[in-house]
Amino acid sequence: MIDTAAIKEHMHVHSSDGHHVGRVDHVKGDQIELAKLDLATMGQHHYIPLSWVDYVDDDKVHLSITKDEATARWS
Repeated sequence: MIDTAAIKEHMHVHSSDGHHVGRVDHVKGDQIELAKLDLATMGQHHYIPLSWVDYVDDDKVHLSITKDEATARWS
């Protein structure tokens, strides 16, 4: 279980294949809202479920899926 308190605003979100997926805007319920002011999100808010999070370290959220999977499935 991921400690959502460890996920902070502006943390980088990286896929399992090491690519930048976005930046955390904030956690809303069981989802992370990605900041729209990030090139990876193409100027739009996107939401990814917390269930995709593999682990969180000091400055990054690491996903358990690839960038292609994340961008195909985010809402």
